[in-house]
Amino acid sequence: MAEKSDTGWTRRAKDLDPADLRADQPHSARMYDYFLGGEDNFPADREAAEKVIAAFPNVRITARENRAFMARAVRYLAAEAGIHQFIDLGTGIPTSPNLHEVAQRAAPDARVVYADNDPIVLAHARALLASGAAGRTAYLNADVRELDTILTAAELHDTLNLSRPVAVSLLAVMHVIPDDQDAYGLVRRIVDALPAGSYLTLTHETADFDPVGSRGVRSANVGGDIPAQARCRAEVERFFAGLELVEPGVQVVHRWRPDSEVEDGLTDADVALYGAVGRKD
Repeated sequence: MAEKSDTGWTRRAKDLDPADLRADQPHSARMYDYFLGGEDNFPADREAAEKVIAAFPNVRITARENRAFMARAVRYLAAEAGIHQFIDLGTGIPTSPNLHEVAQRAAPDARVVYADNDPIVLAHARALLASGAAGRTAYLNADVRELDTILTAAELHDTLNLSRPVAVSLLAVMHVIPDDQDAYGLVRRIVDALPAGSYLTLTHETADFDPVGSRGVRSANVGGDIPAQARCRAEVERFFAGLELVEPGVQVVHRWRPDSEVEDGLTDADVALYGAVGRKD
């Protein structure tokens, strides 16, 4: 793993137990960091990521547009929908602006709970995911599939009031959870645990526009022991069953409420990622 010149990160990296890092195995959070141009990854992550890039060269665009969608969706939720509580599942290595930064610019008292299962993410989260004075952040070291652990965690209940609406984010997460791991049941359990007026924000890889590239990505991920399942628009919509989709519904992410920062000339095949926000009545 490349070390940054920042002494704080160097120190945090050295404090981590190499056995816990599983540096010889690629991890989706570290691969995603590589796609975004980050340095917090290991040779195994870079090798697996390069296989994905070879199959789908636009994956860096996909990663960038996923982050941009997150910012637009969170701004909508905090500024327009009045949501001041957020749970971000599958956080990934922090890349500014982070979710709580976006939320707290619109609502300074916003509270955010992050969850991921990679020790590097944990090291960064403890050091870098600092809340504004009026708000609060917390971090859970848990896999999204460990839902009971997440929902019963003291950090979650100390930070959020689960009797009031919450926005849950699953950004570029569900396409690494295939059907045989009950992907739809997992999302349903998350939504069922939320009070009325809560929201689900989700992005998901699709093969609708580049099926050949998507098959290559799945093959590359299988070789790196990371499952991958692209889903079509109807299959992504199914994650929002029973929810009221916020306009414009399920869209390729750069078409969801675009702003002036969306790059001109992007095609659906370039991005190949659906996104949407849904409300629980």
